[in-house]
Amino acid sequence: MSGRQPNLHWVLSLFCVLPMVETVSGARGPFTGAHVSPPSSASDVKPTPTMDVYIQCRDVCGLNVSDRCDFIRTNPDCRSEGGYINYLEELFCRFPPSLLPLAITLDAFWLLYLFLILGVTAAKFFCPNLSAISTLLKLSHNVAGVTFLAFGNGAPDIFSALVAFSDPRTAGLALGALFGAGVLVTTVVAGGIAILRPFTAASRPFLRDIVFYMVAVFLTFTALYLGRVTLAWALGYLGLYVFYVVTVVVCTWIYRWQRRRSLVYSMPATPEMLSDCEAEPVSSNSYDYGEEYRPLLFYQETTAQILVQALNPLDYRKWRNKSASWRALKVFKLPVEFLLLLTVPVVDPDKEDGNWKRPLNCLHLVISPLVLALTLQSGVYGFYEIGGLLPVWAVVVIAGTALAAVTFFATSNSEPPRFHWLFAFLGFLTSALWINAAATEVVNILRSLGVVFRLSNTVLGLTLLAWGNSIGDAFSDFTLARQGYPRMAFSACFGGIILNILVGVGLGCLLQISRSHTEVKLEPDGLLVWVLAGALGLSLVCSLVSVPLQCFQLDKVYGLCLLLFYVSFLVVALLTEFGVIRLKSDSLKLPPKPGSARVTPRTGGRTPWASGYPWLSSRSAPPPRKRM
Repeated sequence: MSGRQPNLHWVLSLFCVLPMVETVSGARGPFTGAHVSPPSSASDVKPTPTMDVYIQCRDVCGLNVSDRCDFIRTNPDCRSEGGYINYLEELFCRFPPSLLPLAITLDAFWLLYLFLILGVTAAKFFCPNLSAISTLLKLSHNVAGVTFLAFGNGAPDIFSALVAFSDPRTAGLALGALFGAGVLVTTVVAGGIAILRPFTAASRPFLRDIVFYMVAVFLTFTALYLGRVTLAWALGYLGLYVFYVVTVVVCTWIYRWQRRRSLVYSMPATPEMLSDCEAEPVSSNSYDYGEEYRPLLFYQETTAQILVQALNPLDYRKWRNKSASWRALKVFKLPVEFLLLLTVPVVDPDKEDGNWKRPLNCLHLVISPLVLALTLQSGVYGFYEIGGLLPVWAVVVIAGTALAAVTFFATSNSEPPRFHWLFAFLGFLTSALWINAAATEVVNILRSLGVVFRLSNTVLGLTLLAWGNSIGDAFSDFTLARQGYPRMAFSACFGGIILNILVGVGLGCLLQISRSHTEVKLEPDGLLVWVLAGALGLSLVCSLVSVPLQCFQLDKVYGLCLLLFYVSFLVVALLTEFGVIRLKSDSLKLPPKPGSARVTPRTGGRTPWASGYPWLSSRSAPPPRKRM
């Protein structure tokens, strides 16, 4: 090898091959697929009649650079279900091998921007429409808090789980994200609140929420142990959530009845003390849509001016008064906000006109249904041709244009029509599908990064996906604590994650069962998923025991202990992922997974996707890798 020109394959090994170095035992914990290393010639491989070869997509980095693109395109394990971009094909086929680091960097930045899209869509469009729907349905604050508002806050987590459970290969990503977010929220967020502002927790809501969450974690732990989720089990998740909502409502009624009966009951004057029994999950995302997009001048505007103002995502007065960091983040948000303003209607019952923008709302009648058609199942249904003549999206545009024309000429700019409330449901559906589309891309990117760096879906879920989906709520809860509402922020911590795990797992598995008509198989990524589940259970048990012993007084010492627990958990999880911590059984060769490639003498040992690769189509184990 020349000293000036390093071998290209050696450079790429920094990204692909380095994580594949085997341990002394010959295994890497969660990965059970065979490590593939091409021999010098096909004749070196001697077939053995009893050997099964299971080739994972992660094994692509063990191939020659020239063979990786064909492997990605022909291996069934590398196919993506849903989404608009095939990230694995982009990494190994679209970019030359020398630009693989650049491709990975671009995907990482795109991942961060997708998290931004999820946050903006949920905070400014999804949650406000859910709030409007709950107001239209005249739901109480407690019921709305544990249903619509909690669903709005947890939308990124829930939709990410629904997308991940749709593919058995990424189910570990959903479990890692849900468990990882649970550990993060119950330790880092809860501990941060106690550090920022020590307080006395509401006893009954705390005990109620932590017991329900422990039951949900136990159900998931049992499902992992059994290795499957049946229809009855999925319905059990949703039934437990309904029971939780009923418990909150009944608890609220009992508490109010006791207040009316007791004349000696004294209540603190702070607003957050109103929910001593029913401290409900609240929206941790402030909704500033009405303030940000309010017209600057009060005069009779023309239709064109109303449209321009409604599509303007920037308040110039706020821009001048904000810091440089806020402005920099706003610059990245502007394209997203403009696109969402153009496609998602928002109804605000607190405003006199309900946020009625006649020209924009009429435009929504055309664009929003088009977005629904093009985002549902990644546009599969939108391009379906009706009778072989017109695609569905064209029919949607024609019908929407006709409806928009009728609405435009039958309404006025100053007064909203009586059917304006229907736009809240349209905005809810459109924003939900936007979130689902972004969550699909997030899952696909994380899976591709897992293939490149040979990381399990579980560790990606408990780190990147959990952090990305929880960071917004964490900062919102910290803000609430600094403003003097630590109990409110603390209640939101547990209320949201209960919904996420029950609806995320229950509804995700239920949808998958309805599509495949079979139970959902769960294949834990080795020891790591048990470490994750055990850490979450241990943190809940510690809080359940320690908080009552402190008479529900949460101080800085309690917060620091929670932060130390999370750091310790993260260290153990990463050591387990990289094989430093492992069970003795991990060093044993596990049997091939169901549906893996089995070589039969009649076919000569070849499978359609392995033809052309003698080392993949042979009936033998891969040759031993040379030690470095």
